Amino acid sequence: MNSSSHKHAHDAGTANALGPLMRYWRAQRGKSQFDVSLDTGISQRHISFIESGRSNPSREVLIDISLALDVPLRERNALLQAAGFAPIYTESPLEALEMRGLRNAIERMLRQHDPFPAIVMDRYWNVLMTNAYAPRFFNCFFDTSKREGPRNMLHLIFDPNGMKPFVNDWERTSRSLIRRVHREAVGNIIDEKTEELLQSLKAYSDVGDDEKVHAAESYTPTTPVIPLSFVREGVVLNYFSLVTTVGTPQTISAQELRVECMFPADESTEAKHLQMLGH
Repeated sequence: MNSSSHKHAHDAGTANALGPLMRYWRAQRGKSQFDVSLDTGISQRHISFIESGRSNPSREVLIDISLALDVPLRERNALLQAAGFAPIYTESPLEALEMRGLRNAIERMLRQHDPFPAIVMDRYWNVLMTNAYAPRFFNCFFDTSKREGPRNMLHLIFDPNGMKPFVNDWERTSRSLIRRVHREAVGNIIDEKTEELLQSLKAYSDVGDDEKVHAAESYTPTTPVIPLSFVREGVVLNYFSLVTTVGTPQTISAQELRVECMFPADESTEAKHLQMLGH
């Protein structure tokens, strides 16, 4: 999906055009009105009438349809507003009182991941929190305090003044990360801001050619994870990441949070990592 299509969907929502929004989300999920009817128990006739503007759905019906179409919470608010209802999903910062329980759990996760890097990001890979060892790890490669630019994990990796000079097999890694943006987008939707992020990453020099990388990967032995390797003083350090998201989010902020924990991919890297950080 391109950003212009997503923008069109939002524009339709702000114009209180519920029908185009519902058709948009059905198309994104590859579902017919009949499919949605089976998933929700709502008659196909009623769904057709809602989309044509001949019937006004209740809030409960609209939420049921949103669940069936796996519409992200932020976008569910747009659907509700298009139908004339007030939005029900809030967007609270991690510092907010209602987020205290979740924040405490995340802080515990971060501490328990020491001495390996752990980073909390929003849906656009902006860094919200880290454990103590994440900045220490990156400072082993360059002085992070001298780097200008957004506090964004992808920009940190792609920036020639950041981690890029230390990334092993840059062409493959850059394309792999760009694919991750597509794969891990909230609701599998590339919205306008995600598209802007992708374009800003592609604007860096020497971003790997997609066709060449795809051909190379087709001959790579299958592994359970995609490694991210760095070179420090001629030594290659291999890591992989596990990403944690909130299983049953009730707020936009909670749904869009992700905790990325880096692990050594082999015993040699683990030993070198501990030595490098003086642990």
